[in-house]
Amino acid sequence: MISEETRAKVMEKAAELDYQPNIPARTLRHGRSSTMGVVVADLENPYTGRMIRGIENALEGRGMMTLIAETQDDVDRMGRVLNHLISRSVDAIITTAARRGTERILKKAYNHVPIVLADRSLVGAGLHTVAPDDILGGRIAAEYLVGLGHTKLAQIAGPADISSFERRTEGFRAAVQSAGAELIDIGEDANEPSVAEGRRLMELLIAGGSLPTAIFAQNDLMALGVLDALNEAGIACPEEISIVGYDDLPLTAYTSPSLTTIRLPGYHLGRMAAEMAVALSEDPVADSSDLTIAPSLVVRKSSAAPPLRVASAAAGRS
Repeated sequence: MISEETRAKVMEKAAELDYQPNIPARTLRHGRSSTMGVVVADLENPYTGRMIRGIENALEGRGMMTLIAETQDDVDRMGRVLNHLISRSVDAIITTAARRGTERILKKAYNHVPIVLADRSLVGAGLHTVAPDDILGGRIAAEYLVGLGHTKLAQIAGPADISSFERRTEGFRAAVQSAGAELIDIGEDANEPSVAEGRRLMELLIAGGSLPTAIFAQNDLMALGVLDALNEAGIACPEEISIVGYDDLPLTAYTSPSLTTIRLPGYHLGRMAAEMAVALSEDPVADSSDLTIAPSLVVRKSSAAPPLRVASAAAGRS
């Protein structure tokens, strides 16, 4: 409706006066706030930071900002957080905090604003999802360790009401059983996917007396707890017990020993979730198929052939 010359003059004057648009007024006029709600379970988890950076970078070029909130993996807190974000007229919500028991809350919020589940999924909830193939990730860990010659394995499992840990358990168990190897059952899952819980479960395993030669910890934080418990007990890694983690946090390349792990592309997962959320905010009935990202193996120094196989190989060389 106006010429490019006039538009250029207006923009020049706006820059000169340091004009800032009134977002609430723009929201009333256009029905969009240019803000995205991001709900995470744990801001202390370094993997969360990767996803948030992916979301932020995907949205910045679109002139959008994020409102970030933490549930601390508490169902009631999630309900309050979602209500706050909806009341602030966010265009969509991305959440990495879904777990069993949050279905009703999330579906209720979805009546008001598009929601994308990132990293964790909820089977049958009917919500758009961007998540890793965690069954494949668990299987990759098991097949790698069995391929090294391990026949007695255990896994440090995360909370069973979180889809990612449930599926890692499923994939690892199925691959170990398929290989005819023994899977030692600790008898407990972690209450939360933390360093402290990884250490606690490893201490239970040590106290039980029947030790495996390889352990799959279902995230890197728990793997660090496992490594700490082994050091405290005087058990060498990987000479006596190998460890494989999950996530490939930056610090895992610098632990002693450096951690073999399953890499999840958290940054790209965040970008994909943001792009899906934007598409749904522009057209809530858009055909946005769920997306799955494949994990991959990163081999470092915390894994090796089991002790007997190492000894046999050394004897053969001599």
